Amino acid sequence: MRGIIAYGAYLPYFRLQKSAISKALGTGGGRGTRSVASYDEDATSMAVEVSRILMRNAGGIVPSSVYFATATPPYLDKTNATVIHAALDLPSYVFAGDVAGSPRSVNAALRAALEGSRPTLVVASDVRTGRPGSADEAGTGDAAVAWLIGSDNDGPVIAEWLGGASSTAEFLDRWRQPGWDYSRVWEERFGEHAYLPLVTEAATAAFKECQLEPSDIDAVVVAGLHTRAVKAAAKAAGVDGTKVADDLFDVVGNTGTPHAGLVLASVLDKAEPGQTIMVIHLADGVDVGFYRTTDAIAGYTPVKPVAQQVAAGNDSLDYNTFLTWRGFLDREPPRRPDPDAPAAPPSFRGDRWKYAFVGSKDRSTGAIHLPPQRVSVKGGAVDDMEPVPMADVPATVVTFTIDRLAYSLSPPVIAVVIDFDGGGRFQCQLTDASPDSVKIGDRVQMTFRRLLTANGIHNYFWKARPAES
Repeated sequence: MRGIIAYGAYLPYFRLQKSAISKALGTGGGRGTRSVASYDEDATSMAVEVSRILMRNAGGIVPSSVYFATATPPYLDKTNATVIHAALDLPSYVFAGDVAGSPRSVNAALRAALEGSRPTLVVASDVRTGRPGSADEAGTGDAAVAWLIGSDNDGPVIAEWLGGASSTAEFLDRWRQPGWDYSRVWEERFGEHAYLPLVTEAATAAFKECQLEPSDIDAVVVAGLHTRAVKAAAKAAGVDGTKVADDLFDVVGNTGTPHAGLVLASVLDKAEPGQTIMVIHLADGVDVGFYRTTDAIAGYTPVKPVAQQVAAGNDSLDYNTFLTWRGFLDREPPRRPDPDAPAAPPSFRGDRWKYAFVGSKDRSTGAIHLPPQRVSVKGGAVDDMEPVPMADVPATVVTFTIDRLAYSLSPPVIAVVIDFDGGGRFQCQLTDASPDSVKIGDRVQMTFRRLLTANGIHNYFWKARPAES
């Protein structure tokens, strides 16, 4: 038996009310909200966060490979998956690679994992945007999902992979050249005309391959960036439209590469043993697959259910701030020198600290040092330290300041000093919080973010964020 051992979903904290677009521009917008990655998030940082969520349900399994699928990679000519690898503090023998360029890349990564023989971590993440006032701006969203794919000898499989089929065709639906800020989209009716015969072809082949009938299906996940084709896909596949799962469009938007996985996660959050789930993904062709939940899912408790994250979103983000974060509004920065790019040699030497947030602990006194030190602050012992992972340790704010002069894409900067449970003090930035709401005694947790980008180099590190209740 091979399939999903664990899964995770990540939705950023902020939401944009679509009505704010039409209010500002007189066009665009619509009903509901869309998820918005913060100014200090990108596809890689969200991929790290969702991987951390998943690993809490992974039962200590170390994947043999990490595949990162995205249509919005922060780097070209450099592997983005290695940041995920470093942040999870995985052994060097674990392979990490990108499968990038289009939303269909996630299907390539999943196929490689499902057809393999060893546990594999597949992560999908996108930061979607569109020209101001466009349907893409209002209708898309940002998110990340992750799956740990393995066999029952690796750990309990909660959703067995039954098989599937694909149908591929070359046609111009949407496209984006390197360096463009948003995609171009062909006329809607043409995309529907191209996709629906492929849905029928792939679904027919998948049912035959897996010896299933449409009546065997308990839930249907349909995803793709072509809205009209997605709405008509269930009928084209010959399945009952009442079994189609909520696509989350009105609360999150269409998140592109990870969206089929996001909707699948919301289904698995509530699934019972023995249910058969059909996934239909439209992206430069159609991929259809089937999963069947096992008895193990009854004992599986998702760390952060999708519905919980939807409910926890903050929909007070204003449209001007959204445009600034997306780079469409170039606002005057604080009167401070532009930040310097991080240098490669010190980042390489301190990679466990910078990416995995691993400090040092004095073996004789138990004192924890952040960042790691050679000499203990208690007793003065030299080179008698052991590494101590701190990324998942909760902390408390002991003091803070609101800095309105420091360089930031979203001023002011909230600087906090935090004490970790069990020892260790650290000064860092607080994100996903309002300057008016922070106070001494607040509980926080660490989150992986992009501090800044300078000279084309993304400076990833850790910040604190308000702890979830």
